[in-house]
Amino acid sequence: SPYLDRPLVPKYGGSEQESSALSVPDQAVQRLGMRTSTVVRGVLPSGIEAVGSLAYNQREVANLQARAGGFVERVYGHAPGDVLPSGTPLVDLLIPEWSAAQLEFLAVLGTDDARLITAAQERLRLLGMPRALIEQVRRSGKPRAVQTLTTPIAGELQSLEVRAGMTVEAGQDLASINGLSTVWLDAAIPEAMAGTVQVGSDIHATLTALPGQPLQGRIIALLPSADPLTRTITVRSELPNPAGKLRPGMFATV
Repeated sequence: SPYLDRPLVPKYGGSEQESSALSVPDQAVQRLGMRTSTVVRGVLPSGIEAVGSLAYNQREVANLQARAGGFVERVYGHAPGDVLPSGTPLVDLLIPEWSAAQLEFLAVLGTDDARLITAAQERLRLLGMPRALIEQVRRSGKPRAVQTLTTPIAGELQSLEVRAGMTVEAGQDLASINGLSTVWLDAAIPEAMAGTVQVGSDIHATLTALPGQPLQGRIIALLPSADPLTRTITVRSELPNPAGKLRPGMFATV
């Protein structure tokens, strides 16, 4: 052969060399543990397997602040880590400034002057008083200088920065709540595979803590930065958590 630089071997019709079957001695089959399978035509499955971890959904966060300066009259005994339903009372604030403004508002209500009533009501709103509290003062005819702060969403109490007897200022952070109705699943994939992953693609996950209970979701984001040490890209998906079994910090195979 001028291409392989090897001698050509003649092949004759009807000889064993005409067969295209591959013959392997029985001893070699047994020694190698060979297995055979029927050849089929199909599409090879495409996918990436990675390790991920659950995290809080940072889009489901509520911060409680003092709308006006006052004093902490009561703390309802909750602590960081408690899982609370929406509307759970956290702290009672006594706001002296609101008491004087509410007395003026009640006095104006007795004049039946629509413009004065509207102006007094707007003053209460500008002092930071919630509309629900203003309507409560209007209906009851009594001032309410104590405001009860409640959780605006259901979730885990992340921080509670108040104690009974404290003085608080307007705009001061008092508590933070992170919702648990959904959680994020962050998985790290090699940067060479980042081009094969698209937002909206399906993901299947298995938690170490919940074997035999596969989870399904969709990719919601590919984070824009790569880890300089591991050279990986974080792929983020969102999983529903109606029963609260998915806990941030758990590991998963994705």
